[in-house]
Amino acid sequence: MPKAIKCFITSIREEIYHDDVESLIAVGTQGELGIMPGHAPLLTELVPGPIQLRRPGGEELIFYISGGFLEVRPDSIHVLADEALREEGLDSKAVEEARRQAAEALAGRAKLADYEAALARAKLAEATAQLRTLRRIRERLKR
Repeated sequence: MPKAIKCFITSIREEIYHDDVESLIAVGTQGELGIMPGHAPLLTELVPGPIQLRRPGGEELIFYISGGFLEVRPDSIHVLADEALREEGLDSKAVEEARRQAAEALAGRAKLADYEAALARAKLAEATAQLRTLRRIRERLKR
């Protein structure tokens, strides 16, 4: 069995990763997924949150995706996302502020139109997923 598989992470703007990986961990609509070389072909929807890669040699990388799709082929893994960010693209202060503002907007929900409430819920969910990604990055750095 091969020890690595090609992995591609692509947003609507750009390809942000293209290299070999030993494993990939992502969160799909049915729960967490672990993909390694030799995995059966698969196509699944991903929820917003972290994508964790282990490169040959043990280096770990973590990316944030806003949701999307994961396709596993016999020779490659493809992550297609509306938005995909590298670790350095996540600003914890800005993310926490966005989460706070969305939570405040929802707290005053009686004054919001339905579409404004839906927008605030979406922003809150995105900020929460980005914070979950930042926590995973911090946990990795503590090891």
